[in-house]
Amino acid sequence: MELKDTQKKRLRTLAHALNPVVLVGQQGLKPTTLEEINIALDHHQLIKVKLSVGDRDLRDGLIEEILASSQALLIQRVGNVAVLYRRNKERPDILKADFID
Repeated sequence: MELKDTQKKRLRTLAHALNPVVLVGQQGLKPTTLEEINIALDHHQLIKVKLSVGDRDLRDGLIEEILASSQALLIQRVGNVAVLYRRNKERPDILKADFID
């Protein structure tokens, strides 16, 4: 799934008001953490994940691992926070809606 620049911009705008729904700490990614990310993506489609792991290379590696396991797209990464998007065909498309639930 590839998004246009205008779609990414809209998602960044929508994500601005969001708080991180999943926090990844020093223990790294566990299967339960990946499951929570998938559940959040199914429900919200657009989420923030905060990675408090300290090392920049480790953080970037964890983001890649999350993207691979969740099949989500990285919309933006600012510091320790990553914005992820995955379309759920069973829910209204947030790119076309004026709200996020």
